[in-house]
Amino acid sequence: MKMKIRHVLGISGGKDSAALAIYLKDKYPQLDIEYYSCDTGKELDETYALIKKLENYLEKEITILKAAAGSHESPFDHFLKYKGQFLPSSFNRWCTKNLKLDPFEKWVGEDLVISYVGIRGDEDREGYISHKSNIQSIFPFRRNIWSEDVVSKVLKNQNIPVILEYYAQFLQGSELTRALEIAEQPLSTRFTQSEKLNSLLNINTKAFNRVVFSFLKCTKYPIANLYSYSLLDDDQILVKDDIFQILTDSGVGVPNYYHKVQFKVDGEIGEYARSRSGCYFCFYQQRIEWVWLYEQHPGLFYQAMEYEKEGYTWGQNESLADLIKPERIAQIKREYLLRMSINQPKSPYLLDILDDAEGEGCAACFI
Repeated sequence: MKMKIRHVLGISGGKDSAALAIYLKDKYPQLDIEYYSCDTGKELDETYALIKKLENYLEKEITILKAAAGSHESPFDHFLKYKGQFLPSSFNRWCTKNLKLDPFEKWVGEDLVISYVGIRGDEDREGYISHKSNIQSIFPFRRNIWSEDVVSKVLKNQNIPVILEYYAQFLQGSELTRALEIAEQPLSTRFTQSEKLNSLLNINTKAFNRVVFSFLKCTKYPIANLYSYSLLDDDQILVKDDIFQILTDSGVGVPNYYHKVQFKVDGEIGEYARSRSGCYFCFYQQRIEWVWLYEQHPGLFYQAMEYEKEGYTWGQNESLADLIKPERIAQIKREYLLRMSINQPKSPYLLDILDDAEGEGCAACFI
């Protein structure tokens, strides 16, 4: 007997998750997707505005999840006190676990869940994969919609015979011949999993999806409980420009913090913006983004400064008080302009140099 599957999608307040929600509603209206957002209590106003616009477009409520729901403080402040005022950092991302993952997994419970994640086709990162066996991640924007753990299981050398059988069901002629040649080659230091995956996808992405789906039928992955799955025939690859186009065409629009703002230093004109969603004091921000926050949202910047106590700072080796000294701001802007002159941005909204340098931060922060 097949069990009920919940389809869920987390709205982070950023461009990718918002575009994914729109994309799936328009292309796969048969999927009964539940939408949620993990509220840390420290989001920009634009995040809440985007959630409202999305609710109107999706014609569904976005469930707001909050950690420490019974606390009189914001979720972040509650756990900051619990952590002894130890600020989160790239070395200790307690905010990710306590404010994002724990509320999500509590909301899911023991239900079988397919979680849709907005990792784009032009990004080289895996994204959030739950350690709970009842939660399975799918990546619709990528050519490879499957998570790393699934691909690793399917392409194990011991599974070659069954993979060959599945391919014989879904391909014929020259495509089948090429697929079998690749599929029967064992993984080795000379033929890696990534190389094998891409070779099979190059032959026929839809066939690969059907092979994986058939293989997973004999596993405990949530998707094994589906008789069919519409995303098996989705071989599109969506990149950054596509994301902005989806947001614009839908009428939901691009969050304001992605729009470039001009600044001036040493008589030279530059442009900056925020490159990420998440908390306004996210420690993954580059220094130019901190300058943007200081100049565009000074009240929030000073609130972020108040958290820096007893040697705990948001950035490594530099406090926010030092960062906003006039000579330091000028230096940050000059260095940023130099980088931008080498990496000319193409997007009218997002600073490509920031994306290239750090991505959008911790992948799990944006579920």
